[in-house]
Amino acid sequence: MKRWLLIALALTIAAAGASLAVYVNRAEWLPEKVPVHSGANWEGDRYKYREEILPELFVMPGMMLGMIGLALVLPWLSPQKFKIEPFQATYELIMALILGMFAFMHAVFLAAYAGQVRDVGPWIVGGTLLALGVLGNFLGKVRRNFWIGVRTPWTLASDAVWERTHRVAAWLFVLGAGVGLFLLLIGVNALAALGAFGAFAILPVFYSLYLYKRLEKEGRLDNGTPAQG
Repeated sequence: MKRWLLIALALTIAAAGASLAVYVNRAEWLPEKVPVHSGANWEGDRYKYREEILPELFVMPGMMLGMIGLALVLPWLSPQKFKIEPFQATYELIMALILGMFAFMHAVFLAAYAGQVRDVGPWIVGGTLLALGVLGNFLGKVRRNFWIGVRTPWTLASDAVWERTHRVAAWLFVLGAGVGLFLLLIGVNALAALGAFGAFAILPVFYSLYLYKRLEKEGRLDNGTPAQG
């Protein structure tokens, strides 16, 4: 069994085990009414009695298990010329990263259910930004495919545009995540910090269009060899 799959399964089992432990000890660990949903301000706006929250406790482990299944089937679903095998190792690292992010979110939600975390916003957004910053380090190694990366009509049409766009996106993801985390640390609203990252993350979309049109005009849209300069 591949290492990423072992890690993903271990995280999923740990998440499910933590949920079960919380439910078994619900009388000691949980308040009588547990917040199971929050609004845009991250404050609870829907509650359930602790005896009724078993389904909520297993939502994230279920999502993690579904993500593992999806990660296993996507290589088979990929059409010719868009196969995942050329960057299989990077693909597996990204899948493990996503599962790790889900596991972290689950831990935060369990802590919130138990009243140990009052404001989940900074924790969830901070963990997400950290994962996106790490993801940025992998983007330059992602090859043309339908599932991961900056998938615009222009990157999917050209290897040259794909590769150069993802080199730029890698830097922007790391920079955007850093800016977002800094904003969180100085007390800016979590959604605003996430929005700051989004402002950086959208730029590769426009860059891919610009680059495609430039290379098209110059006659350098060679799908076999990445453009230089």
